Amino acid sequence: MDAPSGTALTLAEGVLSEYNLNGWELENNTKDKLNIKSIREGEVPGTHTVKYTSSIDEISIKHQAFGREGFALGAVVAAEWLAGKQGVYKMDDVLNIS
Repeated sequence: MDAPSGTALTLAEGVLSEYNLNGWELENNTKDKLNIKSIREGEVPGTHTVKYTSSIDEISIKHQAFGREGFALGAVVAAEWLAGKQGVYKMDDVLNIS
């Protein structure tokens, strides 16, 4: 199984850059690590939720893909951008995001 997804790892990197945690872990709940829960459900193209939970409340941010078209378009854009280049790149490079 491919878990966690690349999108989940990118989201985790963003969270980890802002908090004093020692990396991430899959499906556990260690206090000093970011917990990533991964569920693969049949033909569901992709739902990602980032939750900030405290003892008194929770805030959630959710992204839900309704189809695979966006993923395919991203792959084509990245492939076109990579033409003639060598090295290792991230989507941040493709999209010119600092």
